[in-house]
Amino acid sequence: MKKLLRLLSRLLFLIFVIIIGFVILNFLRFSSRQVSVAPVAPLKISTEIIERFSAAIRIPTISYKDRIDTTAFEAFIEFVDSNYTQVNSNLEHYKVNDYSLVYRWPGKNPKLKPILLMAHTDVVPVGSQNESNWEEAPFSGVVKDGFIWGRGTLDDKHNVIGILEAVQMLLQEGYRPDRTLYLAFGHDEEVGGDFGAQAIARRFSEQGLAFEYILDEGMLVMENALPGLDQPVTLLGIAEKGYTTLHISIALEDGGHSSMPPQETAIGILSKALYTLESNPFPARIDGIAGQLFDHVGPEMNLLYKTIFANRWLFGGILKKQLANAPSTNAIIRTTTAPTMLNAGIKDNILPTQAAAQINFRILPGETVESVIAQVTATIDDERIVVREQDPTFSTNPSQVSDTESFGFRVLQKSACEIFPGTVAAPALMIAATDSRHYQQLSDDIFRFSPVQLQKPDLARIHGFNERISIENYEKLIGFYRQLVRNSCN
Repeated sequence: MKKLLRLLSRLLFLIFVIIIGFVILNFLRFSSRQVSVAPVAPLKISTEIIERFSAAIRIPTISYKDRIDTTAFEAFIEFVDSNYTQVNSNLEHYKVNDYSLVYRWPGKNPKLKPILLMAHTDVVPVGSQNESNWEEAPFSGVVKDGFIWGRGTLDDKHNVIGILEAVQMLLQEGYRPDRTLYLAFGHDEEVGGDFGAQAIARRFSEQGLAFEYILDEGMLVMENALPGLDQPVTLLGIAEKGYTTLHISIALEDGGHSSMPPQETAIGILSKALYTLESNPFPARIDGIAGQLFDHVGPEMNLLYKTIFANRWLFGGILKKQLANAPSTNAIIRTTTAPTMLNAGIKDNILPTQAAAQINFRILPGETVESVIAQVTATIDDERIVVREQDPTFSTNPSQVSDTESFGFRVLQKSACEIFPGTVAAPALMIAATDSRHYQQLSDDIFRFSPVQLQKPDLARIHGFNERISIENYEKLIGFYRQLVRNSCN
C-alpha cells in the first residue's frame, strides 16, 4: 500500500511539473502582436472646423421607425454642399433615396481595389420629457469645457463630418490617392438602414464593385478596458453579433377571477420560462474573436493576467467567470439574453388567459437565429410556451469574420497606433448592429471602428443623456481618417 501511495504521489508530482512546464512555456511563447510605428504629430484644428461640426449637430436629423424629418435631412445636405465645396467639386457624388450621400474619389491606379468609408447621418430621438436631463440642449452644438455637446457627437455625425474634413484637408494639400476611395453616408441606420445603406449596397452591387476593405462605425479606444492592463485598448471590430427578438407566449383556455387562482397562471408560467432562460445563459466561449482579442492584449498585461491569458486551456473556467461578471465583457463571450417587453392582463382582479414577452438576443459568431430559437425552446421545455421570431425581416445572423492578416486590418492597426500612441490594438467583436451588415457581399474584410477614446462611463452617453465629444478626440478622429486614407491609398 505504501509503495502504491508513493507511486501515486510521484505520478501527481510529475503531472504537476509537466503542467507547470506547459504554463511557463506558453507564457514565454506569448509574445506581443503590436506593431511598432512612430506616432504622428497631433492635428490641431481651427475654430472654423469646430464650428462646422457644431452647426451639423444643430440640425436634428432624427429618424423614426415610420418616418424621417425630411426638412432636417434636406437642411443637412445643403449644409454639406455649402461647407465642403472642395469635396463636392473634386469627387463624384450622388444621392440615394434623396437623403443618403455617396462620394467617389477616383484613384490613379485602377488595378487597385477601392476602399469604402461609411457612417450615417441620422440620430436617435431625445424625447421632450428627457431634455431636462441634459446639461446642454441636445441639438445645441454648444462648445463648453473642452467638449462639443449634442446628439450625434458620438453616434454618428462625428464620423460623417470627420471623414469629410479629412478628405477636404487632403484635397487642400493637393493629395491624389492611388486607390479609389468611396464614402457612403446612409440616412436611416438607427431604424435598420433599409432605404440608406441597404439601397447604397444594392447600387454598388449592381455596379459590380468589390472593396479591398470597408470601415464603418463601431468599437472604440477604451480606457480601463480589462483588468491587468494599464494601457487603453484600441478595439478594431472584425465582426458583429447577429440580432433577433423572439416572441414567447402562452394562451390558456381559462382565466377566471383572481380570488380563486389555480396553481398555475399564464403570468406564472411565462415568468418561470423567463427565469429559466436567464438562469441558463448561452454557453460562454473564449475561442474565436474573443481568443484573438486575448492573444493581442494578453502579452501586454501584468504577470498574473499574462499567465492566465497565455494558458486559457488551464484557466478558461476562471477567465469565463471573471468576464461574465461585467455586462460589457460578458457580451463578447456569449449570445446574450435580454427580456425587454412584457404584456399580460387587462384588470387587476382578472386572471389573464394570455401572456407574452419579447426577448432580444445578440448572437455570437458561430451561432444562428435558428440555433437560438432551438436552444430557447429546449431550455424552456414547456409545450405550452410558443416561441417565434418577433420580426423575421429584422433578424440577422452574425456577420462574417474579417481577416486579421489582411491589408485592411494591418492598415487600420497602423493608423490607429500612429494617432493613439501607447494604446494596445486588438481585434474585437462589435456587440451592436451597424449598417455594415448590408455590405457583406461587397468585401471579405469589413471593420467597425470609431476613432474616439472614451472611459466606460462615457458609453452611457451614446443614445443617452449629455452626449458629447472632446475637442481633443475630434482632432484625433479627423487625424485618424486623414492618416488612414494616406496609408491605404499611397
